[in-house]
Amino acid sequence: MSDNNVVAPALSELLTHSSEKWRGFPADVLPLPVMEMDFPVAEAIREVLIKMVTNSDLGYLGPVPELVDQFAAFCKKRWNWEIDTAQVRIAADVGVGCVEVLRVFTKPGDRILINSPVYQNFYNWMNETKLEKVDIPFVNSGSLSGDVNPWTLDLDEVEKVYASGIKVHILCSPHNPLGRIYSHAELTRIAEMAKKYGVIVISDEIHSPLVFKGHEFFPFLNISETAREVGVVVTSASKGWNIAGLKSALIVSQNEAIDEVLKLMPPAVKFRSSILGAFASAAAFKDGEVWLDSVIKILEENSLMVRDLLSAKLPSVKTHLPQSSYVAWLDLTSLNLGENPAQTLLERGKVAFNAGHMYGPESAQFVRLNFATSPTILTEAIDRIVKSL
Repeated sequence: MSDNNVVAPALSELLTHSSEKWRGFPADVLPLPVMEMDFPVAEAIREVLIKMVTNSDLGYLGPVPELVDQFAAFCKKRWNWEIDTAQVRIAADVGVGCVEVLRVFTKPGDRILINSPVYQNFYNWMNETKLEKVDIPFVNSGSLSGDVNPWTLDLDEVEKVYASGIKVHILCSPHNPLGRIYSHAELTRIAEMAKKYGVIVISDEIHSPLVFKGHEFFPFLNISETAREVGVVVTSASKGWNIAGLKSALIVSQNEAIDEVLKLMPPAVKFRSSILGAFASAAAFKDGEVWLDSVIKILEENSLMVRDLLSAKLPSVKTHLPQSSYVAWLDLTSLNLGENPAQTLLERGKVAFNAGHMYGPESAQFVRLNFATSPTILTEAIDRIVKSL
């Protein structure tokens, strides 16, 4: 295998892996929940890790200007985003980064806006920082059986909540689990409203490298000067290059006033990151684009495969084609699998998905399927749903 031709290993090999995805269930369960890919790591990342381990270069994390510089170069090339590298900070992962940003911009009892269904750890982060949740859910404005992402966010309702006195709006951009990319116009309006009402926007952009052909991702801080006045981006190479276990992320601001607040974060925010993760991430941003583009092509093909398998074998199950990343959002209402379809499928079919209720109370009949794997495993997963009925 080369970075130009990435291939997922057979199930027998994947079962030897040590991550939560492969140790979190009995061996007879086919796991498709945890957000990690089943593909071999990019050669540039493999080389830097082998070199560091071989040289026993496993000490404490020090300065890593390579990471910030290569991230900036990647952003310039990929999105024409010019970054002031002096305002890029290292953190252990996106979750830690978001929590630490929340700590310096909020106090317990402040109100935070989310838009469900949304990545389940958003709820954990707001609980950890003792914030009061306000939720304006996405709504299905079209058909879940089509090729167009039908999920929309009512920005008029968002403005009403902004005006009511919230402190922070945290975005998942691109969106997990909807696979949706915010438009330039949407982000522009969010930035303008945030400035008008004194709201800080935290944009979790961890999925941003994984954007499909025909779609364009817009970094929040590259939208406008207004966005830079109200926004913080937290991101990582971890999802794009499948290195979540290496623990390294970035907190990005591009405004002096925002930067001054971020200086209140404790120095330990940086040192909790991993030396292996920092240098692996630098290698990903510098030399990992061939691998990344190869994987994006596979993910696009797999998303079409999931749609076609469902159409052929479970036509009453509704879904849509994502614009990014590697999860399918399946509406299983028609299958009558009870209050928790994911649990029913686990028990009956020995196939594991993320339960929809984790992402928001209105999503109880949904499951999230991770399609970053082989066609063989995807086919088996759909067959196990069929056998569960």
